[in-house]
Amino acid sequence: MAGLNFRRRKKRINMAVLREAVIWIGEAVLAFGFACILVSFFGSALSNVGQSMEPAIYSGDQVLVNRLVYRVKAPDYGDLVVFKPNGNENAHYHIKRVVGVPGDTVTIESGRVFIDGELLKEEILTEGMHDPGVAAGPVELGEDEFFVLGDNRNNSEDSRSADIGNVRREDIMGMAWFNITPGERFGWLP
Repeated sequence: MAGLNFRRRKKRINMAVLREAVIWIGEAVLAFGFACILVSFFGSALSNVGQSMEPAIYSGDQVLVNRLVYRVKAPDYGDLVVFKPNGNENAHYHIKRVVGVPGDTVTIESGRVFIDGELLKEEILTEGMHDPGVAAGPVELGEDEFFVLGDNRNNSEDSRSADIGNVRREDIMGMAWFNITPGERFGWLP
């Protein structure tokens, strides 16, 4: 008959199981970090306020904003930029289309946009503007300034208005690139 043994047995660690657990935890942390970076730079959601961007973006539409793109390159003609006017942190974000880039001279004549004296060729159809605002005369853009307009030109507060004016690059949050509003407008922004 065997006697009672009160000594504790040493437990052996299964190295294969430990290795698998460490790999699994490492992959989870890496995936979480990658997801955070993606959401931070490409998945910032913003709700549009007003009708100034119709028919591309309607009031209340939710859009995704790419916050990384303008760290790599400058905004270009036709981009939909998201910005706070004059850097005012208390203002809501505006979404407008770039029609003038640094170094351009913008003028609005007969309801159309002219860049350095030449008619701007736009890929979107817009109606002629009734009010040229400050662009009735030449507006020269500085080295970090952009001239932006809403697609619904006669119902938009944009760079033609003294309240908005030229948009500085430092005030631009990013580029609106995808409409996540369910329904027929879901998809890439023009």
